[in-house]
This record gives sequence, structure tokens and C-alpha cells, in this order.
Amino acid sequence: MLRKEDAHTEFKRELTDALKKEVLAFANTNGGSIYIGIEDDGTVTGVKDQDQTMLRIASMLRDAIHPDIMMFVDIHSKQIEQHAVIRIIVSEGTNKPYYLIKNGLKPSGVYVRQGSATVQASAEQIRKMIKASDGDVYEDNISLNQELTFQKTTSLFQSHNLSFGNQQQKTLGLMRKDGLYTNIGLLLSDQCPFTIKAAVFNGDDQSEFQDRRVFTGPIFTQLEECYTYLQLKNTLSATFDGLYRKDTKAYPDTAIREALLNCIIHRDYSFSASSFISVYRNRIEITSIGGLLPGIHKDDILMGISACRNKKFAEIFYRLELIEAYGTGITKIRTAYKENPAQPEIHISTNAFKICLPQIHPQADSAPSPRPLTPEENKLITHLHHKDSITRKEAEILLGLSPSTVTRILNQLIAHNRLQRTGRGKNTQYHLR
Repeated sequence: MLRKEDAHTEFKRELTDALKKEVLAFANTNGGSIYIGIEDDGTVTGVKDQDQTMLRIASMLRDAIHPDIMMFVDIHSKQIEQHAVIRIIVSEGTNKPYYLIKNGLKPSGVYVRQGSATVQASAEQIRKMIKASDGDVYEDNISLNQELTFQKTTSLFQSHNLSFGNQQQKTLGLMRKDGLYTNIGLLLSDQCPFTIKAAVFNGDDQSEFQDRRVFTGPIFTQLEECYTYLQLKNTLSATFDGLYRKDTKAYPDTAIREALLNCIIHRDYSFSASSFISVYRNRIEITSIGGLLPGIHKDDILMGISACRNKKFAEIFYRLELIEAYGTGITKIRTAYKENPAQPEIHISTNAFKICLPQIHPQADSAPSPRPLTPEENKLITHLHHKDSITRKEAEILLGLSPSTVTRILNQLIAHNRLQRTGRGKNTQYHLR
């Protein structure tokens, strides 16, 4: 009788550790049979102690593979050409991907069958198996990376007097009952693979580039650092009512905050592309990956109707008091612009959601007519061409003038759009516009 290996048949001369990979491959693909006691060329050699061998096989598979695979495995002995041979029948599993516990849920731990060969699964094959087993809800699926840490998230929970142990992680959806991390765990971990990219342009289009940043790391770190970065770009304009000065930011803080939170909470993380922020002279555009959910339209969003793509993810932001209630972000943004002629715009495509925030007081419209600089002002401006920023105390030393006189000079330069001020109190810095 001619015997050969194929997509559903594997021969092993003797029991070795490699058996685990063969069982995994069949369970992760379309099932098959493994024979112990047959050479690769089909020659039957048999096994000496069939009962002991079957016990070793059962123990090996039970201890080394996760999830439990034994319900899909049948181990028995049979006589072939007067030799005792062990046959292991492996059915296709229903909880794929099955993987080697010691290697984890990654290509080196997951195997599939390709023709008559057993090979490592690709990351894309693993993702497809997870999606097929767990459904199409990204945040509930098993994370491909199971070596996660949560220093930032733990610190944030502790600052709100909230526990963040294993039980809380299971309750919040970061971890499954079997101890495996979900994609929510991946998003909140220090190993979060997603990023936010920001670019600043000098004009109203992308013809003149000025600066770029990429925000990486834990999602809450990205949120904090990105918000701080946008605040540095949220310049002040000054008006005077007699002796009294009034500073107004170019963009409402509430609008920036809510647009950024919307970008992070509602994006579709099944896409690997970065969210993107573009800062122009007259507007900020915040683009999130992922369009609206089926059945939801732009008019619904403007009315405050919320259909959250990442419900458990959003619940964590709610617990940390980063959002007050679902569906209020767009309403808060529109309220912040209630008295402004230019209103925020929302652009939606199949795979993207963009919010455009216009300046409340565009610089080109509010800037006074240019005037010659005084010698003191010129000295200060020249100094800032060689240094990024200056404090008021440093300006006093540079100009050799009193605090009140230096304050007046700095305020005049801000009013005429030559300088911008960042920070408060002792941390106040002055920069060139």
C-alpha cells in the first residue's frame, strides 16, 4: 500500500517535541491525522510501548497548547502491517488560533498547514483566525501582543483612586477570563502600537511646512502630549480696553480637547494608519481613521446622537472623567463657537472623520499695521532669532530695564503679533511668532 504525506496526513518515526506543532497546524487549518511509527517515506516501523506513548502525547498536548485542544484530538493505536502505530486524529478547532504557551500568541507560537508542510502562521493569518473566532468587534478580540505592561494607565487610575488589578482589568474588558489580553488592553498598554501624527504649516495650505511631531507610547500619554503641543500652537491675541488688556486664544480650549478625545475614542483601530492633525494659519484639522458606523449620518452626529465604535474603551475614559457623557463632544465644540462667525466643519468619508476648527480671531485679520521697532524691541527680537524663548527676567537682564518697562515692551510686541506667550506664572515664556 502506497503511503505519502499530504495536507491532511503527517508521518512521524517516533514521538518528539515537534508533534505539538503538527497538532497545532491541523487544529488551526482543516484538521488531519498524524501517525507515530511511520517513516516519512511511508515505511511502517511501529512503536514499542503504545500505551505509554499515548499517555505522553495526551500530557504533552494538554500542558503545552492553549486554548485547550484535547476535545478536538482523538488518540488511539492500530495495527498496520503487523506493527503497532499510534494515530492522532485532529479536528479543526473552533477557538482558533491555538498556540504554544511558551511562545505566546505570535508567529513563533502559531502553526498552520500549507500543503504537506507545517509552517509558522503570519501575523495576518493570526488576525484573521482571531476575527473569525471572536467576531468583528476589534476591542473584544485577543491582542496579538500578550507581553503588555500598564505603568501609565495604572498611574492614571491611582490618581483617581481607582484600582487596576487583574479583576478590574477583566471587568473593564482589558483581559479575558482565560487571562489573555484583549485589544483594549493593547490600546491602554505601554506597548500601544498606534500613533498620532501632527504637522504645522505656515499658510492656509500645505505648501510651506514648518514643523512635525509623532506621538507614540501609551494612549493616555499621546493624549496629554498632543494636547500640550496644540496648546503651544494656540496663540494669544491681545486687545486693550483703555488701560486693561484682554487676551484671547485662537481656538477654544474646549473645542481642541473634545476634538482630540473624539479622534482617539471613536477611531477604527482595525486600521494601522495614524490619526492626523494639521495646523494651518487659520484652522486646525483633526482627522480620525474610520467613518461613521452603519445607520448613522452626519445630521445625527450634529444632533448629539452617539453610536460608539469602541464602547468599552469609551467607558474607561468616562471612569477617568475624561468625558462626561457619550455623544456630547460635538455639541460642546459647536457651543464653544456659538458667538463666532466661522463655524467648525465636519467632513466624513468611508474611512475617515475630520473636524476643522477655525480660528476665533485669525491672525491676519487682527494684526495691527506694521510699525518700526524701537531699539529695545529690536534687540529683543534679534535675541530670539538665536534662542527659542525668553522669560521676562531674562529680558530684564538683556535690556537692562525695570520689570514694568520690560512687561510693557513684551505686551506691545504681543499686541503687534511679533511675539507669543506660553505658560503661566513663573513658567511664562515668550517666543517669536
